[in-house]
Amino acid sequence: MAEKKEKSGISMEALTSLDAPVSFWKGIPFGLQHVMAMFVANLAPIFIVTSAAKMDSAQSAAVIQAGLLVAGLGTCLQLYGAWRIGSRLPMVTGISFTYVAAACAICSSKGYGAVVGAVLVGGLLELVLGLTAKYWRRFVPPIVSAIVVTSIGFSLLTVGATSFGGGSGAKDFGSWQNLTLGLISLVACLAFQLLMKGTAKQLSVLFGLVVGYVVAICMGKVDFSGFQHLAILSLPQFMPFKPVFDPGSIISLALLYVVSSVEVLGDTAALTKVGLNRLPTERETAGAIAGDGLISSVSGLFGCLPLTSFAQNIGLVAMTKVVNRKVILSGGLILIIASFVPAIAEVFNSLPQAVLGGCTIMMFGNIILSGFQMISEAGYTQRNITIAALSLTIGIGFTQVSDIFVNFPDLFKSIFASNCIAVAFVVAVILNAVLPGEEHFLSAPAEKQNDEA
Repeated sequence: MAEKKEKSGISMEALTSLDAPVSFWKGIPFGLQHVMAMFVANLAPIFIVTSAAKMDSAQSAAVIQAGLLVAGLGTCLQLYGAWRIGSRLPMVTGISFTYVAAACAICSSKGYGAVVGAVLVGGLLELVLGLTAKYWRRFVPPIVSAIVVTSIGFSLLTVGATSFGGGSGAKDFGSWQNLTLGLISLVACLAFQLLMKGTAKQLSVLFGLVVGYVVAICMGKVDFSGFQHLAILSLPQFMPFKPVFDPGSIISLALLYVVSSVEVLGDTAALTKVGLNRLPTERETAGAIAGDGLISSVSGLFGCLPLTSFAQNIGLVAMTKVVNRKVILSGGLILIIASFVPAIAEVFNSLPQAVLGGCTIMMFGNIILSGFQMISEAGYTQRNITIAALSLTIGIGFTQVSDIFVNFPDLFKSIFASNCIAVAFVVAVILNAVLPGEEHFLSAPAEKQNDEA
């Protein structure tokens, strides 16, 4: 019996299958939804670092163009892969926040060229880590991966709340206008999901973004100044900055690449859990890490920052269950096109942060719940409970009070002081290595309990 198709012309079975045949054009709205969910977050690290590097508008525009291009190329690489590089999963890549603090510190002392050099070398390190993942992955058991996924979700809560209030540094942060925009966008998402039927439900985030954008225009919250004097086409620049290979800068970012590799372990596990209801294969995990490493080095060639798989889009998969690679490919191609057409990029870039926050805040909560499910699947043994409780408490708690690291070296602070994912991971790995077996956590040895029974 033929699959029943919804009004969109695409069956739910096709959208929730990795390789089911789907019309490219009919899949564009679903791919566009992925792009809109990550677009501002993809550019935000660039804004922060280029500002710290005191770049002029032309240089900053070149880095922004590169960010769009490599995000699209990285998404395509992760979707379909090349050799052992790329996960071949519905991953969307973007510029990572993990490296922002270190990159800003390097800019202030060594210049942006040192950042570019460190990005190039560090990306190759992550590529090697991906290709050799089978040798070190055993040190990251399911409970550690679950903790990483959970901490990823918690780390994104402030991102969603900050966007809801108007965005970091906004002069009108927390204003009634911003809160109203965020609330309208959130209600639009929920209403669409509740009232629509079939496949159309999966476009709730896109609907919320469109409604929020229109309302923002009516409220005068959309800045159209960026559309003035735009060129029709503009090519991304290859090697716009001369790389400087400074050893200290390379070491600083290399450590963060190691942390990012572990984040990818968690991202891959979360993605396959929420989208495919299974654990990732060894090939998928290794390919995801290697893919992030390769595209990060390519990003350095275009003068941009490192990339990683975006947790925002994993949250979108958790909500929609859309995993079809051809559908997600349309989103990657949109990002590539946006890098050549400044007007397309400006449309997305003019999206108010409050609208984005209203549409994404629930997605981030879904990642936390996915982490809880993974902890449950790892088993609520007393040993696992101890590892999870201490790791999340120290990882999230200590980074909320970053002054606790005031006496640590600057390099240590740049990696851990504001990165709960890194802290939770390190604590979990250490505890997993040093804590004794489960029998030491029982009130009585298992054999004795059985005898008494």
